[in-house]
Amino acid sequence: MSENVNRRDAMGMAFGAVAAVGGVFALGGMKRAWDPLPSVKAAGTTTVDTSTAEANVMYTEKWRGKPVFILKKTKEMVEKASPNEKARDVVINGEHFLVCIGLCTHLGCIPSYRPATEDFLCACHGAQYDQSAINTKAPAPLPMPIPPFKIDGTKIILGQAGPEYEKMKAAGVLGSKPLDPKA
Repeated sequence: MSENVNRRDAMGMAFGAVAAVGGVFALGGMKRAWDPLPSVKAAGTTTVDTSTAEANVMYTEKWRGKPVFILKKTKEMVEKASPNEKARDVVINGEHFLVCIGLCTHLGCIPSYRPATEDFLCACHGAQYDQSAINTKAPAPLPMPIPPFKIDGTKIILGQAGPEYEKMKAAGVLGSKPLDPKA
């Protein structure tokens, strides 16, 4: 009888070991299936060369199907900017840029840039944003968000979080929550 119990225990342990190894391989396969392919990750980035950008001219790039606004600011725009506005600036070789996802935070319309007043107006419901894409007039509840970016020389790589983006994230100025109106 003790021989049957030992044989039964050995078979149970062998079955358990095979099931555990199979489970590990199955989980590894599921993770690989869920992770995006390298080609998809590469398609998730957009590179923008800012070396030829003109001041107070808004450029629109497409990143992951969304418009991204890139605006090189004039010296006057930088001088009159509040601390909140300056905190959202992307600085490349001493030049200040706005980089944001160009969708109104009210209903997702695409606001237009008005160079004369240096602000954005959403024609759908009248929301307004300043030169740094911070909401200044309702119904927009939040600033236009800043996408993950990395600076490489005079280029902005959208879709990769570099140290400049992480600094903005730590400061809480990305647009995922209301900014302090006193700043």
